[in-house]
Amino acid sequence: MGFVKVVKNKAYYKRFQVKFRRRRECKTDYYARKRLVMQDKNKYKTPKYRFVVRFTNKDIVCQIIAADLTHDVVLAAAYAHELPRYGVKLGLTNFAAAYCTGLLLARRVNNKFKLNYEGTTDVNGEEFHVEAAEEGAKPFKALLDVGLARTTTGCKVFGALKGAADGGLDVPHNDRRFPGTKKENGEFTSSPETVRKYIFAGHVADYMKTLHSDDEERYNKQFKRYVDAGITGDKLEAVYKAAHKAIRADPVKKRDDKQLGRFKVRSKPASKEKKDYRKKSLSLEQKKSRVAQKLMAKGVKRLA
Repeated sequence: MGFVKVVKNKAYYKRFQVKFRRRRECKTDYYARKRLVMQDKNKYKTPKYRFVVRFTNKDIVCQIIAADLTHDVVLAAAYAHELPRYGVKLGLTNFAAAYCTGLLLARRVNNKFKLNYEGTTDVNGEEFHVEAAEEGAKPFKALLDVGLARTTTGCKVFGALKGAADGGLDVPHNDRRFPGTKKENGEFTSSPETVRKYIFAGHVADYMKTLHSDDEERYNKQFKRYVDAGITGDKLEAVYKAAHKAIRADPVKKRDDKQLGRFKVRSKPASKEKKDYRKKSLSLEQKKSRVAQKLMAKGVKRLA
């Protein structure tokens, strides 16, 4: 029998270090997080801000987060479930909705910090970077944090990035991963027309038109909510144009009185009266009266 190397023994288990909980749960890439969070000491506690984009099955989450010594601090947030306030009631997880959510967050940040950076209102799909004014405050800078998402070409994460950049945030990026970008002979060739098409859900509109002409029964089943709302492929671009305009007009629009949670609706408007749930203390006379009533109920007429 040949020599067998002992790998795991008592000494090994004494030296073994368990990975961080969120690493074991496959939730946090600490290698990437360290580089997004660590700041130079000569910056005097100036945090690095992260533009965090996360996707769920029904929602899109965009946040501006700064790391503290003990926890993360969320400065501003925007969600796709808020888009119905601005006219986008369907398709809340597609590329166009991601663009709207990023735009909404950018306008909220500029509104919160009173920054006079409008971004670009000409949504043509071309690469845009906000330029700092000669006087006054600089644009708000944040680094894109995609988490564990795969950064493939055309990924919806970059839809949110494009919306934030067009909304006036300074997010360092290039257009290599935007929809329509191709690599030929070692060089990247971007396609602003394709990016614009995705921003206004043109890819969804094309599929709706194709399916309607090929199989109307399947179209009515797959796009039932669109059909009930009276939205066809030709009307999608107008819906998103109106949403962009509404977001810029009022980025902090309050939700409707009948809205409950994210996707539910109340039967009647919520009451605006504030209720006091604190337990009120009884006075001495009230306490004595209460004791007397309890004694009377037990048959004791008066205290001994």
